[in-house]
Amino acid sequence: MASVNIADLKNHLSRYLARVREGAELTVLDRDTPVARIVPFAPRSHGGRPGRARAAQPPESMARLEELRRLGIISAGDPEGLAAAVRASEPVKLPKGTPSAVELLIQMRRESTR
Repeated sequence: MASVNIADLKNHLSRYLARVREGAELTVLDRDTPVARIVPFAPRSHGGRPGRARAAQPPESMARLEELRRLGIISAGDPEGLAAAVRASEPVKLPKGTPSAVELLIQMRRESTR
């Protein structure tokens, strides 16, 4: 997998995207630290609007997840434990007269100077 610094990517974006179209994967570096990966687009095999559903994980991602599980870095979730935690927690109660999130958003948009 090739790597590219952000400045070089910005200056030659078309060239790098052409390489990705040909099947290359790029790792984007910010001061030698990987921050992103650009991979070829793989359309979904089932219907619906493009870009809305998560793409199927490539085999290397699954292998990486399995390695992280084996090392004890990640573990499978506990659906029963999560359900119990949700049942045990009480909803947040706001003081009377506190505006809703929608009301705050509308107010912020009205006050915006853009």
